[in-house]
Amino acid sequence: MTFLEEVQRRRTFAIISHPDAGKTTLTEKLLLYGGAIHLAGSVKSRKTAKHAVSDWMEIEKQRGISVTSSVLQFDYDCCRVNILDTPGHQDFSEDTYRTLMAADSAVMLIDVAKGVEAQTKKLFAVSKERGIPIFTFVNKIDHFGRSPFDLMEEIENVLGIRTCPMNWPIGINGEYKGVYDREHETIELFAKDETHGQEKLASEKGALTDPRMKELLGDDVYQALLDDIELLDVAGDPFDFDKVRAGELTPMFFGSAMTNFGVKPFLEKFLELAPSPAPRQAVEEMVQPTSEDFSALVFKIQANMDPNHHDRIVFMRICSGKFEKGMSVLHRQSNKTIRLSQPQQFLATERTIVEDAYPGDIIGVFDAGTMGVGDTLCAQKHKVTFGDFPVFPPEFFARVSPKDTMKRKQFQKGMTQLAQEGAVQIFEQPGALDSFVVGAVGMLQFEVLEYRLKNEYGVDLLNNTLPYSVARWIDGEVDIASLKGVDNAMIVKDNRDRTVVLISNEWQMGWVQERNPDVTFLTTPKLHHEL
Repeated sequence: MTFLEEVQRRRTFAIISHPDAGKTTLTEKLLLYGGAIHLAGSVKSRKTAKHAVSDWMEIEKQRGISVTSSVLQFDYDCCRVNILDTPGHQDFSEDTYRTLMAADSAVMLIDVAKGVEAQTKKLFAVSKERGIPIFTFVNKIDHFGRSPFDLMEEIENVLGIRTCPMNWPIGINGEYKGVYDREHETIELFAKDETHGQEKLASEKGALTDPRMKELLGDDVYQALLDDIELLDVAGDPFDFDKVRAGELTPMFFGSAMTNFGVKPFLEKFLELAPSPAPRQAVEEMVQPTSEDFSALVFKIQANMDPNHHDRIVFMRICSGKFEKGMSVLHRQSNKTIRLSQPQQFLATERTIVEDAYPGDIIGVFDAGTMGVGDTLCAQKHKVTFGDFPVFPPEFFARVSPKDTMKRKQFQKGMTQLAQEGAVQIFEQPGALDSFVVGAVGMLQFEVLEYRLKNEYGVDLLNNTLPYSVARWIDGEVDIASLKGVDNAMIVKDNRDRTVVLISNEWQMGWVQERNPDVTFLTTPKLHHEL
């Protein structure tokens, strides 16, 4: 294949949803169809040895949730698919945001019974802000659910995006029997299955006009389907490829990841419609994926994927040029040349050494601590710099220190590595040598921090909650001693040595701003390309 053909066959997307909508299960089923796994470790079988392939961290297996983004790759129908499986829990919004920066499209998963939930709104807003195409998969139609017309209306009213159903659930009053493919005018009825869809299910399939289908459905259900189709054709939005690409219209699919309702047709249609790698804005220029000059964006770092070796894997999205094993590239942030050693692609914990990769692909490389999230790698001869990732302002704070002072070295290493991953934000208070102030978007991040420091670095933590809920970065150089009204605040430095004020609440922050009219307080720090 030519370089251009390799680029065009890539599909890189993230799956976003509220917790428990079935995101990890859908990921597993897509892998199952891609031939990447033979048995989907469904979430229902947590008590057995089968955990979801995309949940590799021990705490994820114990709790049945995803707390880190997984990167999964497989080939299907001439496409090279890169799935970014993100944490659904709102406490890990930052990890999800960074992952979306590496995606060309997003699949929004919605529970048929619950509709658009709180975390879905946040993640959708991030996706829309990036202007990437969003595909909707309404999940769990094997259970009682809401009217599909109600769901369409809710998506439009709550999220502000129009919908175009590509298929339609067949049933009355939330009791569904299968799906109708609008493009091909075919009905597919799915067999009930008690093994949670571990095998590809046998199903009844036929044309809408097939008398056998009418007989299988019954008169009432069949007539309801005809009425729905007519209403959709007359009043629904027509499919418009340009609107999908612009993020104004979402193709909508109905199915059940657990029992394989509609998963394969969704995968095939999605790969047909989803965009190949898109151009990416750098500080210097718009980087085209078809450019042969190499560039890549670091969007995720994961320490200790192999606890035996305390390795540190940097995940990067290739934006342009061909990656070749052992190549040397320029690390823009340090301006040093580094060799990308032992490049790997992942199926969760299973790794494959990569000889080459193309724009749209996600690869992992070993790193000794040089790189950080948001960094750029590029060819020596053609320098580009991708912009920093926005920082989510933390709302919870604690002072952490090691219980055993003899483990100070391991504590420092663990905290530094986990902060580089973006697992938490760490701040240093001048003079406090044996402790860090930790900022988190959600309380669960503290639990994961404590768990990982104990299990990966052998450090038990002392964790003291601090009475702050607001962080503000100070813009420019300011004499801290001259600040007024900060007696009850804490002044700290972030990982880039920027001054941050931690304060108890928004009202008090407003009062401090009034007392210091010449000082600019920022909700998030300035990005380096804004300086």
